[in-house]
Amino acid sequence: MKNNRPVNLDLTTIRMPLSAIASITHRITGVGLFVAVGFLMWALTASLESQAGFEQVKNVLTHPFAKFIAWGIASFVVYHLVAGIKHLFMDIGYFETKEGGALASKAVFALSAVGIILVGVWVW
Repeated sequence: MKNNRPVNLDLTTIRMPLSAIASITHRITGVGLFVAVGFLMWALTASLESQAGFEQVKNVLTHPFAKFIAWGIASFVVYHLVAGIKHLFMDIGYFETKEGGALASKAVFALSAVGIILVGVWVW
């Protein structure tokens, strides 16, 4: 059987729906959090070993680049939490239509933006 359907291999011409972008971003933040666990475990272990270790972690975390990393990790947590709550609502039957999914995705992006800004104020 010959397949004569057109194939679009140019990914730049494909317009993803907002709910797909929200879902992909949720997955990306999950991977980012998995990677961030290494840094967080180092900070926790070093800070609990001794007073000198605690001072070392404190000195590292006061550096602007470390604050930026901490803000990034906290931003991942905020977005992943809000998107995870949206997924829980979808699991019980809400926001399953195309319009509902787009509305919920807009709410996720808006709430996450507010949360990320607040976390940025807290970190900096």
